[in-house]
Amino acid sequence: MPVSEQNPSSSPLFEINDLTVTTADGETEILKHVNLTIKSGELHALMGPNGSGKSTLASTLLGNPEYEVIEGTIRFKDEDITSWPPEERGQAGLFLAFQYPQEIPGVSVRNFLTQALQARKGTEVSTIETYVAMQEWMQRLSIDSSFMDRYLNEKFSGGEKKRNEILQMAVLEPEIAILDETDTGLDIDALRVVANGVESVRSELLNLGVLVITHFQRLLTELQPDHVHVMIDGQIVRSGGIELAEHIEREGYEQYELSKL
Repeated sequence: MPVSEQNPSSSPLFEINDLTVTTADGETEILKHVNLTIKSGELHALMGPNGSGKSTLASTLLGNPEYEVIEGTIRFKDEDITSWPPEERGQAGLFLAFQYPQEIPGVSVRNFLTQALQARKGTEVSTIETYVAMQEWMQRLSIDSSFMDRYLNEKFSGGEKKRNEILQMAVLEPEIAILDETDTGLDIDALRVVANGVESVRSELLNLGVLVITHFQRLLTELQPDHVHVMIDGQIVRSGGIELAEHIEREGYEQYELSKL
């Protein structure tokens, strides 16, 4: 698999500008004036308690129609993609690893990735080509070779589902990857396998920008993000380095409640 060249440009790869989001019916405002900039090769972490808006942000960035952007923009490589449908975002190079990946009975992992790779490349891709692309990554992610012919996420363990998400990211070679609570339900060994998989993908795709969404520090201890952000009540209230995640691990989120800032 070819290694991407490092982009010397310091211009942003992905920008969230003053983003305000409601439910599709416009009745509930969830995100409020969110700003976040990711440069090529950077890994950002977004932390926050349950109900703070983290997963809503992930869904909005991938164009989920359940949410409506009423103010602000989402820019990818200096192009406004705020109104783009999900399939166009995916084809352009955006990837979302779901917190709870869905089962798709009757569709094998290999066939699913063949279709996804065709959409990503905009050209025909054979199952053999997909097989070759999958083989190396399955070994790196400690995935048995029989995995590719199992139905997508059907009877998968929590760890298998999350490793499958990282496998998809590796094969599809996105430019921006959003990992929505990838550590949910993982024991420490599975967590390390997933974290090592993310780092392996980043070592191959040097320009890949990553946004990791999580409640806890444990995944960030493995990944060592460049920037950490705290979201409370739909707003990013603090940004810093890995020390911010360590402080949250010791003291919790209560200190960042908006009434106390």
